[in-house]
Amino acid sequence: MTQDVPRRRSTRFFGRAGVLAALVSVTVVVPVSQGMADGEILVGTPVADASLPSTVAALTALPLSDLPPTPLVSTDGSSRLRALAEVSRDAERSALPGCDGTVRPSGENGLLATKDLCTLWDGRTQMRADAAVALAELNEAHVSRFGTDLCLSSGYRTLAQQRSVKAQKGGLAATPGKSNHGWGLAMDFCSIQTSGARWTWLNDNAPTYGWENPSWAVRGGSGPYEPWHWEYIKGVQADGEYYG
Repeated sequence: MTQDVPRRRSTRFFGRAGVLAALVSVTVVVPVSQGMADGEILVGTPVADASLPSTVAALTALPLSDLPPTPLVSTDGSSRLRALAEVSRDAERSALPGCDGTVRPSGENGLLATKDLCTLWDGRTQMRADAAVALAELNEAHVSRFGTDLCLSSGYRTLAQQRSVKAQKGGLAATPGKSNHGWGLAMDFCSIQTSGARWTWLNDNAPTYGWENPSWAVRGGSGPYEPWHWEYIKGVQADGEYYG
């Protein structure tokens, strides 16, 4: 019985020594042998700091799953730039996406090219681009005040449509080819816009965006009383039928 105890201790000793030898062979012998195969020995040679990857390089080399969670990453210039870019995009957002308000088409009254017209928020009414953008900006202000879009009745009219309106309304309609609807510079609003608080608001705010109820259309003006008929005055004075 007493002889077995030294034997067990001896067995444990040699077992532990075997494990240590294996570790030494992996961590020391293998690198040394590889260095000798390459003609140089690396044991004991310090690694230059320049050969170590920077923190940024080490992080970018890791798979996404190994990177620290977002809240632990310090805020740097890139995040601030992203925030500024988002603000810039908001600032550049058009009141009427896809419509270039600088376009001033050539052509004849009632015969404007479709590419020179922009469709408004109702999905059907069209106007000349500059007038359309100005009206869309006015509409944004209207939505902020009343919570709804401006109600539209009639915008650009082709020559054929002008003839049809003339046949229906007689002297209340402009001569075909002489209507500012034919230039895409006039808008007829729904009756809901021509009374009460909306009518007051329209008169107070529309001129700021270049839209006016022309002098001939007001009560006591030189033409028929048409509170629903508004025109993009700058465009009319430059290219349309101006009756001021």
